[in-house]
Amino acid sequence: MFFRDENGSGLAGGGGGLARAIPAAAVPERIGKRLAALDLVPDLGADIGSPTWFRGAATCAALCAATWMLSPALNETIPGIVPAPLTGAAEDAQQAQAIAPLAKGSRTGVHVAATSLVKPLADTPERPIIEHEAKLGSGTMLRSVLQRSGVGEADAGIVAGLVADAMPLGQIQRNTVLEMTLGRRADKSQPRPLEKLAFRAAFDRRIEIARTGAALAIKSIPIAIDHTPLRVQGLIGSSLYRAARAAGAPAKAVESFLRTLASRVSVSKLGSSCKFDLILGQARAATGEVQYGQLMYAGVTGCANGVQLAPWESDGKTEWFDASGTGSKTGMMTMPVNGRFSSAFGMRMHPILGFTRMHKGIDIAAPYGSPVYAAVDGVVRVAGGASGYGNLVRIDHGGGFATGYAHLSKVMVRPGQSVRKGQQIGRSGNSGLSTGPHLHFETTRNGVAVNPRAVSFVSVRRLTGGALGAFRAKLHGLMAVPVGHGVQRDAAE
Repeated sequence: MFFRDENGSGLAGGGGGLARAIPAAAVPERIGKRLAALDLVPDLGADIGSPTWFRGAATCAALCAATWMLSPALNETIPGIVPAPLTGAAEDAQQAQAIAPLAKGSRTGVHVAATSLVKPLADTPERPIIEHEAKLGSGTMLRSVLQRSGVGEADAGIVAGLVADAMPLGQIQRNTVLEMTLGRRADKSQPRPLEKLAFRAAFDRRIEIARTGAALAIKSIPIAIDHTPLRVQGLIGSSLYRAARAAGAPAKAVESFLRTLASRVSVSKLGSSCKFDLILGQARAATGEVQYGQLMYAGVTGCANGVQLAPWESDGKTEWFDASGTGSKTGMMTMPVNGRFSSAFGMRMHPILGFTRMHKGIDIAAPYGSPVYAAVDGVVRVAGGASGYGNLVRIDHGGGFATGYAHLSKVMVRPGQSVRKGQQIGRSGNSGLSTGPHLHFETTRNGVAVNPRAVSFVSVRRLTGGALGAFRAKLHGLMAVPVGHGVQRDAAE
């Protein structure tokens, strides 16, 4: 940087600070020019080896030597000046203004210290009321939390009983904040009486307890809840996830939305001009809090591969169907029993009958009583004894496909019952023409046996009749949900 001193001379860098401008009238012109050109502290990083550099190095060495010679010895003690100790009134004044005397009291009364006229109190007055908060780990701990917060055992028991009559304590939300007010007590040896207690017992309920005279009374205050679902729409753009989040959809809802779409369409192939549409359950309290529920609708419009999907529950299982009532495809049979393959599909010598005949399935060796599972979703057509098969379960999977499970020791389903893939239908055994505990598993296509190890069923469930009509009515109702965050608070009230 460049600076100017009071004489107007320009000084730059570290060397400029030692140079002083000498008035021309004070020295001859020739000597003044030499002094002006003389640099007493040249930069030792420039012009190394020049006469100016050596002169500067010599100056630096001389200054270092002079410093060393003038400094005291390393083992020599350097005397210091210690102030004389205070005595008399000065000492008293110093003590009065120090921190410790201010905290403990002073002997002189100087400054703000206490004097001999100050007398300690025999008893300190109490605050008339105390207001504080406590967090409730679980509803069943209400009584103990109140007692730890200073509420007497009697009042805590009364409060727990009042709340239990209003609602089960176990239904109180975790981490609920208790707002309480403790009143004045007549004796310090007794706990303070509870004057007020208020907390949010549930999303739609607030409980307040107040003292009226000598008794505590409870008041359960319902909170208005608006259950209008949340509907979010927007263009997919460069990222469906980011677009849905930017439009206001919660992260978990967007993840569920993507998983649902991926079961029907390739999400990565959806164009940026496509429009996403999702609806999820929502509860908005009159006090402003919001709780989100499950995904209720997943759709993509404005595309050639657009889709409209909604969940539908039947037989205790919820599946997603499109607007035509078609469910998702299911495939890949599950292993019907845990074991090893002991006999393959095809012609073989029968171990009991003693002649060669067609083995219409595969045998899976498994310990007696092992769980047997349905390989694919379907409807039970046969469940019971069937000559050489022993105890047999035969399941129809639609489209002419069926599976059979033979030699069971126990049948756990009945004819006409709908079963899901992986659902237990019986236990392996040794019934019928069998030489040991195992499961005979076979598959048929239009009544003709096929090798189970070469089959991978793909089944599609479709809604028909009244179920289809009810599903379409539900979908029509979802399409009427307005885009946005539902009804405003004042409208809900």
